[in-house]
Amino acid sequence: MDIINWKGILESLLFAAGDEGLSLKQIAGVLEVDEAEAQEIVLNLQKDYKNHDRGIDLVQIAEVYQLATKKEHAVYLKRLVEAPGAAHLSQAALETLAIIAYRQPITRVEIEEIRGVKTERPIHTLSSRALIKDVGRADGTGRAYLYGTTKEFLDYFGLKSIDELPALTEKIDETDIQDEADLFFEKFHEKVEL
Repeated sequence: MDIINWKGILESLLFAAGDEGLSLKQIAGVLEVDEAEAQEIVLNLQKDYKNHDRGIDLVQIAEVYQLATKKEHAVYLKRLVEAPGAAHLSQAALETLAIIAYRQPITRVEIEEIRGVKTERPIHTLSSRALIKDVGRADGTGRAYLYGTTKEFLDYFGLKSIDELPALTEKIDETDIQDEADLFFEKFHEKVEL
């Protein structure tokens, strides 16, 4: 495989890794090359990103490589975040938020058990919008973060307190949890459209 393909693969890996990034050792392991060759691939991709026509850069922070937006584009990124259209949350983020709102405090693993899929990105999105925060640590091995809603969550949905959420029934199975999440989304959309 030539260097162009390696760069494309590395770019895909870094995109998928998101904010967590990848260490040189991880890159070498996934690409099944030695660290010297992995370093050369990283450096070649970094050179490509130095072009002024590119909007992202490959940076190293705390021995981890990750993709980042270029600083000179910060003013445009700020406009995007502040734009009215940016207020929309994805379906995955809304599902995750509903689970946290009703089950807080709750760990990421518990959320994933309910949703049946990974929730790292939705949790990151919700945290970056200050709709959720970590509210402590769970007891036991690993001491996982516990997530709960914030004052901004209440403001976002026009609630005075968490008690104003539509009541959940005492149903336990996952189909019923999804039905309750759908009810939450309907109430959310009604409030947003008002």
